Amino acid sequence: MFLIGLGLCAVLAACNSSSVPNSSASSNAAPQAQSVNLTLVSYAVTQAAYEQIIPKFVTQWKAEHNQEVVFDQSYGGSGSQTRAVIDGLEADVVALALAGDVDKINKAGLIADGWEQKANNNAIVTQSVVALVTREGNPKGIQSWTDLTKDGIQVITANPKTSGGARWNFLALWGAVSLKDSNEAKALDYTTQVFKNVPVLPKDAREATDVFFKQGQGDVLLNYENEVLLAKQRGENLPFVIPTDVNVSIDAPVAVVDQNVDRHGTRQVAEAFVNYLFTPEAQEEFAKVGFRPVDATVAEKYAKDYPKVERLLTVKDFGGWSQVQDKFFEDGTVFDQIQEKAKA
Repeated sequence: MFLIGLGLCAVLAACNSSSVPNSSASSNAAPQAQSVNLTLVSYAVTQAAYEQIIPKFVTQWKAEHNQEVVFDQSYGGSGSQTRAVIDGLEADVVALALAGDVDKINKAGLIADGWEQKANNNAIVTQSVVALVTREGNPKGIQSWTDLTKDGIQVITANPKTSGGARWNFLALWGAVSLKDSNEAKALDYTTQVFKNVPVLPKDAREATDVFFKQGQGDVLLNYENEVLLAKQRGENLPFVIPTDVNVSIDAPVAVVDQNVDRHGTRQVAEAFVNYLFTPEAQEEFAKVGFRPVDATVAEKYAKDYPKVERLLTVKDFGGWSQVQDKFFEDGTVFDQIQEKAKA
């Protein structure tokens, strides 16, 4: 439904067109600058923001460099976009849902080591948190993480072994106990109780949304705050709760694809575009469609739209994505153990 962002279908669109040289211009006039093509590959829920950001960047670049920038854009699920780039989709810039996805492209040799240090804010361009989407009127009275373990509550979330979004959901659940109480045994017990209340494990967030809305299963859906807010802008007033005692910062990175920009000759404009995404002008467009801005001035301007979280965890609190994958999601590790106990 409103999770148009985590579907697997890619949408390609040209955002601007090259200028046509004026054949009647004087021979003494300076030659018109050539256009440059830039390919942005992102996850789908960012499209609404980039449709506003890209024209602003194109205008600025034209004014400063007398050169047209023509964008090709591809949007889809972050995991599928990552695989597409590795398999040959020639992205100049990637904006993905997980730093772990950028790391996969790095390991494939397309992005140079140290990519996090090559952009502002460790390359994290937007943030969000986990929201609890309920049925109309919230008949089960779901208000917090602890409510997810109650008898008679059905929780809908995707499988974190196959869905990047579901990994954030899992970390929020685990962190709500383990990092709040410094007790991993309690976290294991709590998370197991939650997954006992999970009737099915769809492979990705889009399928999870279909299970909740189209199939009518479940009392609460774990989802991104930004997707709920974007759905609201589109007329879908979904009831939801943001746990504010503890939550996880869903950090989305951006990176230049080094091997491709060097082959295309687009490094200068690609790096300039990445830098532009951290400006107040671009950050405001992200804020308008539900993302928590990383620019302090813009964040203050939109503070009333985003409930403050008392303890906002990051993936670094869990040891980073490599450690998270090895600890929780490899075969036979924590999530598999939780599943076995949940089914018992």
